[in-house]
Amino acid sequence: MKYKFDALIIGSGIAGNSCALQMAKLGLKVLIITKKDRAESNTNYAQGGIASVTSKTDDFDSHLQDTLDAGDGLCDNKVARSIISDGPERIQALIDLGVTFTRLNNGELSLGKEGGHSKRRILHVEDLTGRAIESALLVAVNQSPNISVWEHHFAIELISTDKITSPPNTPKCVLGMYVLNNKTSQVETVISPAVMIATGGIGQVYLYTTNPLIATGDGIAIAYRAGAKIRNMEFIQFHPTTLYTDKSDRFLITEAVRGEGGILRNLKGEPFMAKYDSRKDLAPRDIVARAIDSEMKILGDPHVWLDITHRDKAFLKKRFPNIYDHCSKEGFDISNDLVPVVPACHYLSGGIQTDLKANTSIRGLYACGEVASTGLHGANRLASNSLLEAIVMANRGANSIREYLKSGVYTKFEIPDWVSGSVSHSDERVVLSHNRDELRRLMWDYVGIVRTNKRLTRALTRLQNLNKEINEYYWNFKVDIELLELRNMVQSAILIVECALQRKESRGLHFTLDFPDKLGELIDTKS
Repeated sequence: MKYKFDALIIGSGIAGNSCALQMAKLGLKVLIITKKDRAESNTNYAQGGIASVTSKTDDFDSHLQDTLDAGDGLCDNKVARSIISDGPERIQALIDLGVTFTRLNNGELSLGKEGGHSKRRILHVEDLTGRAIESALLVAVNQSPNISVWEHHFAIELISTDKITSPPNTPKCVLGMYVLNNKTSQVETVISPAVMIATGGIGQVYLYTTNPLIATGDGIAIAYRAGAKIRNMEFIQFHPTTLYTDKSDRFLITEAVRGEGGILRNLKGEPFMAKYDSRKDLAPRDIVARAIDSEMKILGDPHVWLDITHRDKAFLKKRFPNIYDHCSKEGFDISNDLVPVVPACHYLSGGIQTDLKANTSIRGLYACGEVASTGLHGANRLASNSLLEAIVMANRGANSIREYLKSGVYTKFEIPDWVSGSVSHSDERVVLSHNRDELRRLMWDYVGIVRTNKRLTRALTRLQNLNKEINEYYWNFKVDIELLELRNMVQSAILIVECALQRKESRGLHFTLDFPDKLGELIDTKS
């Protein structure tokens, strides 16, 4: 079955939904596909909030400088200033949409402070900001007659002019996407001259992550296979403070807790961050994560403590209701008890290379949100700049797509149906789940917070073998979500390792014992 739309969006988080709403306002017929329920996205798990200049005591230059400092020399100054400057307008758009940011008793916005920020500028909805924004966006999406949403549909591969029979010298451009309907197990063809990838991150390639199960690097892998430029994949942000449990998916404890006075202590009860940075517990995430990793290794401890016991219980329950309730269920009263925390994979600071209009290196292909690399984050993302980037670039991407469609660059082509493998079942498919487990453990052990070239090389060898095995299944078996996700996870992991091996220095989120004190030439790693 073939379907036609003006634009196709892959992903239903803050980036995808925001982009769809803006395109719908511009009169375009838009399809959003999401591999789970429309409300399931990384956005839902964003606790801290959105960083933006909204106070008279704050200014764009301060926000820019904090962003550049956190990015460790690799941010694009022009890009950062442009995105930061658009923040207040996009924040107002969310308020107009119905997002009720937490306010003080005098009616002014309640602004939090997080690691790396010199001012209070984090707008939040208690400690469930992402969920509040996602809910408001979904209401608006559901009310728009120009937006269709297909749940339980999985993007397989981009269709472009170089993949089909086309006239000589035809410029490469996007024509649509092959999509698996998870409920019918049929592959459907979506014809669309513009595709926006807004699939979020890659957290599930690591054993321990704050990301939901959907974060399997699908957008990165799809774009790479289509020939799009990917960069800086080595910069994986490990959130310093997730609740220590034996579960692989770790509950995030926002660094806004440290912004309200939380102190990190080792198991001896000693505060330790002053040894690592003058900003102590409010240093940028890369520094805090490495400090925790160092303390755990020095003392041989499985975790460190987060101490917020000096704050009043009533304040903590009001400011962090979600965290308070979750920790209580796990047996910790954060107003009285020290909370065990460890780092876990959290955010990808690299991704699909785009410009300030969300254009990728392929005509008709766009990207925004965590999946994209605009140049804002550099070598390390400043806390709460992610949602800011998503809403700004989603708006710009929508406008860019409208201009592209008006230009008439694309042409009509005959698009073939999907050709599936002939094998529907095999006892050997149990290997897929084993490979997924091996991949996540491999990445955690060899491509984690602290790296070496020896570990990276070993990881790459095994990943290449996994990739060969998975592709043998892909070309012979009928596709399903388990196979497609694993294929994308392995490809994303390979890109991470290849980029890491290119960077002969320690910078930001990439720390290697082979170059522990060396900052080299400012480069963008490519794949």
